Amino acid sequence: MTAVDFEKFVERLADASGEAILPFFRTSLAAEDKAPGGAFDPVTEADRAAEIAMRRLIESTFPSHGIIGEEFGDLRADAEYVWVLDPIDGTKSFICGLPLWGTLIGLQHRGRPCYGLMHQPFTRERFSGDGEAAYWRGPARHHHVEPSWKAQPPAPTEERRKLQTRPCATLAEATLMTTSPRLIDERLRDDFFRVEAQTRLSRYGGDCYAYCALAAGHVDLVIETNLNPYDIVALIPIVEGAGGVVTTWDGGPAAQGGAIIAAGDRRVHEAAMRALSAG
Repeated sequence: MTAVDFEKFVERLADASGEAILPFFRTSLAAEDKAPGGAFDPVTEADRAAEIAMRRLIESTFPSHGIIGEEFGDLRADAEYVWVLDPIDGTKSFICGLPLWGTLIGLQHRGRPCYGLMHQPFTRERFSGDGEAAYWRGPARHHHVEPSWKAQPPAPTEERRKLQTRPCATLAEATLMTTSPRLIDERLRDDFFRVEAQTRLSRYGGDCYAYCALAAGHVDLVIETNLNPYDIVALIPIVEGAGGVVTTWDGGPAAQGGAIIAAGDRRVHEAAMRALSAG
C-alpha cells in the first residue's frame, strides 16, 4: 500500500484526536511535569486521551502495524508500517491557551517517513504531505458577497491549497524559527546563536507550526535540537513535499530526531549548515 491509500484513515485519526482534545482547550486543565527536577515537560489529560483514541483506531484497523507514541511508548516498532504519534506537539502553548500547537500523525514504511499530517483542530487547519507534494486545508477565505437578489451558490466553507516553500538564497534574507533557544542543547547553543545573528528575523515559540509555516512559504529556516522521532517524523513529508529539506545538523536523515535543521531552499540550508559547523 502507498501513503495515498492511508490518507482517508489519517483523516479519521485526526478527527478522533481533535474530538478528544478540544473539550480541554482553554479550560482550567491541570498539567503534570514528566521531567521533575529538569526543564518543565508538561503532559495533560488531553494528550493522553488523544493518543489513546488514535491507538485504538490503529490497532483495530491495522493490527500488524507498529506505533511509536509520545505518551504510551512503542508497540511493534520494527513493523513494516509504523505510526508515529504526538497527540499535542506544543503542550506548553496548549496549557497557556495559545493555538500554536498541533497533533502530529506520521507514517513510516520500512523506517522511512512516507506520509505526515499536522492537525490543528482549534483553527481547523490540516497540513499534509507525502514527500512529493504537500497541502493545506482549512477555513475558506472571505468571498465577495453578491446582492441578495442575485441567486448565487453558497460560498465554500473550506479550502485546499498546495504548499510551496519560498526561495531564499542567503542567511541575510532568512526568517528563522525555533521553539526556544533555552531548549537548544547547551553544547550547541553558541552555534545556533551564530546562525541567528546572520538572519534577517528570528521568532520563537512555533513548535510544529514553525515547520508548517516553512512549508507554506512564510519561514525559511527552523533549527532545533533534542527532538524525538514523534516530534519530526510527521513533518518531514510535509516540508519535503513542499520543496524543502529536513536533515540533522550534520546532513543526515532526520527521522530519528536529534539536532534538526529544516529549510525551504537548499541554498540557505547549506549556508546554515556551514555556519553551524564554523565554531
